[in-house]
Amino acid sequence: MSKKINVAVVFGGQSGEHEVSLVSASGVISAMSPEKYDVIEIGITSDGKWLTGDKCLESFKKHDFKNLKELTLSLNPEKIGFYVDGDFFGLDIVFPVLHGPYGEDGTIQGLFDILHIPYVGCGVLASSTSMDKLQTKALWEAAGLKVVPYIGFNRKAWKKESAKIVEEIKKKIGFPCFVKPANMGSSVGISKVKKLEDLKKSIDLACEFDRRILVEKGLNVREIECAILGNDDPVASPVGEVIVGGEFYDFYDKYVNGVSKTEIPAKLDKKVAQEIQRISVEAYKLLDCSGLSRVDSFIDIDSGDIYLNEINTLPGFTPISMYPKMMEACGINYADLIDKLISLGFERFKEKQKNKVTFESGTEWYKKS
Repeated sequence: MSKKINVAVVFGGQSGEHEVSLVSASGVISAMSPEKYDVIEIGITSDGKWLTGDKCLESFKKHDFKNLKELTLSLNPEKIGFYVDGDFFGLDIVFPVLHGPYGEDGTIQGLFDILHIPYVGCGVLASSTSMDKLQTKALWEAAGLKVVPYIGFNRKAWKKESAKIVEEIKKKIGFPCFVKPANMGSSVGISKVKKLEDLKKSIDLACEFDRRILVEKGLNVREIECAILGNDDPVASPVGEVIVGGEFYDFYDKYVNGVSKTEIPAKLDKKVAQEIQRISVEAYKLLDCSGLSRVDSFIDIDSGDIYLNEINTLPGFTPISMYPKMMEACGINYADLIDKLISLGFERFKEKQKNKVTFESGTEWYKKS
């Protein structure tokens, strides 16, 4: 009988999506086969403490940490794991189920890379770039991929030059428009602004969540999503559509009132659906994503134009979330999807280990260069 894999599922985190992470982690943990995996639950509190223990996830849901213990990650790359009260616990791979800053933005991925810990999902570059909506749009735009007209600025500029920024928004973007924190997910801090009088309040709200702010033109669109799976040879799922119940697909529509609906596959012309799949894979590869991502696009109802909206490198992962549902539509069920993601995590780690980190300055290779 083969040895079971020690998987640390990490959840919580220091972001506005802390609670959403707990919901996703519940789905992942419940679907992991006890015959294949020894699951170790690790929670990160809102103030950054790393905790573990029996029924750690349930304790986090109740905000009751008294029976949990702080852990210390091993700083020895040859001894992968962590310590609790002096006892060592080995790990084979980490499954980070963290949304938003300090979990989806490359920071924790960098920590795992330094410690030589294999992990599920995108690496540092893809995670950090994809998390910042302004940076993502700039790269896609430079590569010739179409994005919705936008402008960006930072919190300090808003405080110093708010009148100038408002004028730029009026001239280049107009109303309605969407105001977004550049580095936040789950639609946290996003506002739809229909008139000038509401613009300042919406930007002030976005500034509470990030120092970089994005303002996008509001179009009459259909919201289309595509799940991507793989490392160097990714595959695209059938595309799905979010049928919005309110003004836009905000946090409350996603997680509270449930008035929005999803449709998989989306009712689209076959060629349009295939084009969205092609663009989604191209967008994924351009950012050097690996493991998984959900690529979100718009179809302009008035013109038929397709626009890339954003990419989520750690999308919502409950069994009823769009990413797992779209992958199920192409024949990969939830449990098998988790197996595949863990396998892809090991694959990327092994590929990275092939990179040389030292060289002899006197070698023929160096002399010739």
